Amino acid sequence: QVHLVESGGGLVQAGGSLRLSCTASGGIFSINAMGWYRQAPGKQRELVAGITGGGRTNYADSVKGRFTISRDNVLNMVYLQMNSLKPEDTAVYYCNFILEATNPNGSWGQGTQVTVSS
Repeated sequence: QVHLVESGGGLVQAGGSLRLSCTASGGIFSINAMGWYRQAPGKQRELVAGITGGGRTNYADSVKGRFTISRDNVLNMVYLQMNSLKPEDTAVYYCNFILEATNPNGSWGQGTQVTVSS
């Protein structure tokens, strides 16, 4: 059973920064790829950043150069450093195992709200 807890969201002005954290359990964390996703009102959830167990990363074009995903395989945590935030980054942010996220019946945490004011 996957269990995910996200934190670190908040209200920030455009150009500001936030660091999101996620504690994950229910899988063999160190070998599983993890991702940060976001869902804005009226839109589908999208993958914004992913990281393999070995630390290789990939990013959505909309966040490249501004967001950085990282992980700590000892603490079973994944992070998202978000810089130069824009109003269009406003969304609820979720983390998940990449495999779990592709399961239509997969488990998700409660997410953390990020609001960027202009």
